[in-house]
Amino acid sequence: MRSLSIAATGMLAQQTNVDVISNNIANMNTTAFKRQRAEFQDLLYQQAQRPGGATSGTDALAPSGIQIGSGVKTAGVYRIAEQGALTQTSNRFDVAIDGQGYFQVDLPTGETAYTRAGSFQVSDQGELVTSDGLRVQPGIAIPQGVVDVVISKTGEVQVKNAGTPALQTVGQLQLATFTNEAGLEALGGNLFVETAASGQASVASPGEPGYGTLAQGFLEASNVNPVSEITALITAQRAYEMNSRVVKTADEMLSTTSQMR
Repeated sequence: MRSLSIAATGMLAQQTNVDVISNNIANMNTTAFKRQRAEFQDLLYQQAQRPGGATSGTDALAPSGIQIGSGVKTAGVYRIAEQGALTQTSNRFDVAIDGQGYFQVDLPTGETAYTRAGSFQVSDQGELVTSDGLRVQPGIAIPQGVVDVVISKTGEVQVKNAGTPALQTVGQLQLATFTNEAGLEALGGNLFVETAASGQASVASPGEPGYGTLAQGFLEASNVNPVSEITALITAQRAYEMNSRVVKTADEMLSTTSQMR
């Protein structure tokens, strides 16, 4: 019976759906996390009679034919790059992106990774780094003994020294954008790397056309909506239960057939 294998594909698809939803819920409080959605497609159809095929020796044609589906498959899991709310932290090294763009950081392998989590700190060398100690590009060194650090909306990093009223510029933060953000490969730790699907990074200063601005003392919150996720979770659970019911019904029908005398 085809229904057994069809329902099995439905159960597997809903398992994937629940996995994606559970990851969204688990990252409700992850800085700059972007929720994901699973997308599904129907499988190939078995053609018992093709639409438009001849039904007899006359010119009569089948208006719809007989096409029997084989089930469902996961077509992809895409990331929804919706802006998260900006949460004030009052930490001078916390920087949120309001709009498009990613910060650039150096990986230990020498590659460049991208992140929207601007919870930066200062290393023992005075360099601006991520919470994992990865250096922010381009390298920005904060001198010792400064009394204040100011990061403008356009990414200019300035420091104030004791006894000096003028601000000293020590660096310029830049943002990277991609033609297809959904094509970025997630590494974990709020990091992404470019792929052939995402295209190469285009780098410019914050505030340029097509690039967001920066907000010092803020962090971007996750864009996960708890109500929507719980609703989607319940829907996925009901779909899984219905597919399991199809398996049970098909098994009962097979049992009835095997008991025929």
